[in-house]
Amino acid sequence: MTVRPIRLCVFGDSFVAGVGDPTHRGWVGGVAEYVLGELPIDLTVYNLGVRRDTSCDVSERWHREALARFSDECDNRVVVSFGVNDTTLQDGSCRVEPDESESNLAAILDRAAFHGWATLVVGPPPIADERQNVSTAVLDERFGLLCQGRAVPYIHTFSHLAGVTSWMREAAQRDGAHPGALGYADLAGLVCADITAWLGMPADSVGGRV
Repeated sequence: MTVRPIRLCVFGDSFVAGVGDPTHRGWVGGVAEYVLGELPIDLTVYNLGVRRDTSCDVSERWHREALARFSDECDNRVVVSFGVNDTTLQDGSCRVEPDESESNLAAILDRAAFHGWATLVVGPPPIADERQNVSTAVLDERFGLLCQGRAVPYIHTFSHLAGVTSWMREAAQRDGAHPGALGYADLAGLVCADITAWLGMPADSVGGRV
C-alpha cells in the first residue's frame, strides 16, 4: 500500500455534485467516508462536479483544475463520471453525439496517463426517462469498452440502479433525474468496494507513477 498522501479529483456533472441530496454528501461524500474508514491512508477528495456539464465541458476544464490541486509529492488520481447530459435532447438531437462523447473520455484518459495519474471511470446512471435511458445505456457500454481497451477500471452503474430502486423512485418523485439521500447512498454502496480497492493499490500498479 502506498504511504504517500493521495489527492483524488472527481470530475463530472450534477450527479457527482450530489444535486438533490438534502445531506449535501452525494455519492462522492459517501465513498470518501467509507474509504477513510477502511484504509489507513491520507486522502484528500476534491468534488469537481458541475451541474449540466457534458463530456465536452469536463474535457475542456478537467486538466487545469487537476493541475491546480495535484502535487508532485502526492499520489494523484482521477475519477471521471459523466454521460447523462450528453444524451439529453436539445433541438431534436443529443447535446453530444456518442462518437464525440467517447472521444472526450478517451482524451481525458490519455492525458491522465501521460501525467502518470491513475484513473477510474464511474458510468452514467439512469433517470426517470425511458427514451433517454436507451441512449445512456448505449453510451455506458461504449464507455466500458473504451476503458477496457485502456486497462482503466470502469464501474457500470446503469443496470444496477435501473428498475425498482431507491435511485429511480426518488428521481421520479423529484425532478425526474436527481434522487435524494437514499438514492445517492445506493450509488455510493455500489461503487465503494471497487474504489476502495483501487485506492488501496500502489500507484504504479494502476497506471500511475510512484
